[in-house]
Amino acid sequence: MQIDLSGKKAVVTGAGAGIGLAVVRALAAAGADVYGGARTVSPELKEATPHTLTVDLVTEEGPQLLVERALTEFGGIDILVNNVGGGVMLAPGFRDITDDVWRQTFELNVMTTIRATRAALPSLVERKGTIVNIGSMNGTMADPRLAHYSAAKAAVANIGKALSAEFAAQGVRVNTISPGPVKTRLWTNPHIAEKAGMTPDEFLAMVPKMAGLATGEMIEPEEIAALVVLFASGRIRSVTGVDLPIDAGMAPPSRYQRPN
Repeated sequence: MQIDLSGKKAVVTGAGAGIGLAVVRALAAAGADVYGGARTVSPELKEATPHTLTVDLVTEEGPQLLVERALTEFGGIDILVNNVGGGVMLAPGFRDITDDVWRQTFELNVMTTIRATRAALPSLVERKGTIVNIGSMNGTMADPRLAHYSAAKAAVANIGKALSAEFAAQGVRVNTISPGPVKTRLWTNPHIAEKAGMTPDEFLAMVPKMAGLATGEMIEPEEIAALVVLFASGRIRSVTGVDLPIDAGMAPPSRYQRPN
């Protein structure tokens, strides 16, 4: 199934690497004009789209600035992908998660989504566009060491449902994609493998078994991007307000999982 997004205008947050970069590439390959915002605009992002902005999306003004820049350059927005997030580490336990960590995690994962969405909604309503939030399987998992991250991602999915309930009648579709372990720098960082006493290749080979992935393979960022393109295309207009898992058949042997 070929999808043509020619003429569509998209904004992607956290676009510098990983899932965000894959989404930019996929949307652009389908014909959309894409504005990618990130704290660090990588050479790969510049290659994927000429429309980029170096921006700290955690600041109150960051998401608004990105959306305003896209509106000025594009004249409107049809697709908003709220991808920026993560940035957390495992805590020894719930009592070790400080107020600062809770605040930082919600600012990075939740408030960025709220602010970008608030800024883009007038144009999305006018153009009957779509919002895709990138959540996490951790949003439905109970792990005391990741309570802050899991709660934030659960909030993102709930916000998506609330937005859909309010704006679906106005033609705006809002959905969340919640991946399991995706092969991004969170997992490919050699320091993580070193802490586990393994080489990077050994560590990556161990992750599917550790996470209980039925496919035996980690999820690729391009798989998430393919779903974003499908949601953005309008081919499945009746799907809105969902929190769609893409988890490689995850049946974890332990209830404690690292974030995607």
